[in-house]
Amino acid sequence: MGKKGKNEKKVKGAEKTAAKMEKKVSKRSKREEEDLESLIAEFQSLDAKKTTVVETTCPPPSPRLSASLSAHPEKDELILFGGEFFNGKKTYLYNDLFFYNIKKNSWVKSEIPNPPPPRCAHQAVAVPQGGGQLWVFGGEFASPNGEQFYHYKDLWVLHLATNTWENIKATGGPSGRSGHRMVLSKRQLLVFGGFHESTRDFIYYNDVYSFSLDTFSWSRLSPSGTSPLPRSACQMTSVPDGSGVIIYGGYSKVRVKKDVEKGTIHSDMFLLKRDGKEGQEKWSWSRVSPSGSKPPPRSGFSMAVGAAGRAVLFGGVCDEEEEETLEGDFYNDLYLYDTVKSRWFPGQLRGNKTEKKKRRRGKKGEAEGEGAEEQEAGEEAPQGPTEVVKEIVTEDGTVMTIKEVIPGAGQEEEEEEDEEEDDGKITQINTHSASAPLVEPCPRSSAMSAVRQGKLFLYGGMFEVGNRQFTLSDFYCLDLHKMDQWEVLVEIDPKMQEMQEWLEESDSEDEEEEEGEEAKGAEGEEDEEDSEEESEDGEDEDEHPAVQEGETVTDYQARTEQYWTGLARNNMGPDVKDKKVAKVALAMAKVFYEDQ
Repeated sequence: MGKKGKNEKKVKGAEKTAAKMEKKVSKRSKREEEDLESLIAEFQSLDAKKTTVVETTCPPPSPRLSASLSAHPEKDELILFGGEFFNGKKTYLYNDLFFYNIKKNSWVKSEIPNPPPPRCAHQAVAVPQGGGQLWVFGGEFASPNGEQFYHYKDLWVLHLATNTWENIKATGGPSGRSGHRMVLSKRQLLVFGGFHESTRDFIYYNDVYSFSLDTFSWSRLSPSGTSPLPRSACQMTSVPDGSGVIIYGGYSKVRVKKDVEKGTIHSDMFLLKRDGKEGQEKWSWSRVSPSGSKPPPRSGFSMAVGAAGRAVLFGGVCDEEEEETLEGDFYNDLYLYDTVKSRWFPGQLRGNKTEKKKRRRGKKGEAEGEGAEEQEAGEEAPQGPTEVVKEIVTEDGTVMTIKEVIPGAGQEEEEEEDEEEDDGKITQINTHSASAPLVEPCPRSSAMSAVRQGKLFLYGGMFEVGNRQFTLSDFYCLDLHKMDQWEVLVEIDPKMQEMQEWLEESDSEDEEEEEGEEAKGAEGEEDEEDSEEESEDGEDEDEHPAVQEGETVTDYQARTEQYWTGLARNNMGPDVKDKKVAKVALAMAKVFYEDQ
């Protein structure tokens, strides 16, 4: 009893602190938001000049993160809206709208008059009523220099049947915020959490609002029980029977000193449950302790919901914070959460049949090969020395392959390669044998994901190397029934990523570059090219250590470790931790090995 009472006091104290901070943030950010409102108004005035709908077949959208990707409720299409791009010095916000035709594997850009102004970190929910609608709430707009922020509290609906945007003027809704979550539960849009940030202060929320799709009205819910601590970027999944929603994870930060902030990655889970008749509903919070294999703590993961309320979690980042540095380990793994059974499953790709046979032949003896086949059929099988592989066929036909690694001596080469891949979460990573590797999306955070007809689609996102951020525009698809391999719809272009413009914050450096360009003649251009080649210190592929015949990726990494570590250190700078440099070095060596 004492512990429970202490926790309740802690939560109430946090809510009071949040209320005080909200008032403080509101006062200090009002002037900033007034400045940005004029900039937003300019964007809206330009959009207002468009009077007709223009649909154009186009290439895939430009690199971006924190956009929304939604499955069309009536067609085999995906809808991508908004997002942001940062090049090191300037922030770009988007309000463009794209439709992806799954069967044709083609993109269409749709310019519809009077759209919502540019934003990122908003939420979008597609619903089937009225011929199909896309509801968009909130999000963030930043000044080009990234020093001022405006948080939207507007609600929009895109009528898919008529190609028209409508701004819903309903009072009593949530305050301006981004990083919140919104889902459809019965005929209500439920909004939870998020944050509001200005140049000097920030606040995280744990409030809950409901928007009725019947009455077009907002109401703030007051659930009983102990609520989650304030947070943003969590998982929010509707329970299939409409009785409530699941909240998992998220991120928040607090100010521990005047100029020192500390971030927290949440890994707890809650159920927000609905009881009573419609119109007389009562809501309550309760803590959930799911079974199974829980994802390691992370933020920035992507979340999409498939059949029977099964949520699919992909990637994310776990930040290692110190007083003056922030480094992150990025992920590209999959976890599935069954909302009915309240159980986590790690998503393991099976590969094709040829790869399975090769792995079985690598086992010790025919008996173990037969045992592996029994495990893949979902039957009880004898334990192997290093791993147990099981396939679980759920009621809706989804097949999930789970690999449990059991510590022991004599681990096989394939497992060793997997461990090294776990350390190299910066570049393209394959999880299967080097003889027939399966392509996976590289580790990333803030990507966009959606599920349509049993397939998971993943677009864009970002990862970091040192102080540089790479924004992605690649596009992948994974059949959740087969769980065999990722299909590459838009390939990542390594050369494009290398050339992606990255500007330093120093204006003096920019001025020196401009002066140099003005004074440079043809001879100077040749000198610059020569100096660039010299400064690369042998980064040309021809100068990398060659792969020897019959050499495995593990042997190659061990033999060339010193070279790749030096190259990674030169790229990342002297202040990056040795551990981080080692991870990048392993990943670089692996990518080069697989390209040969």
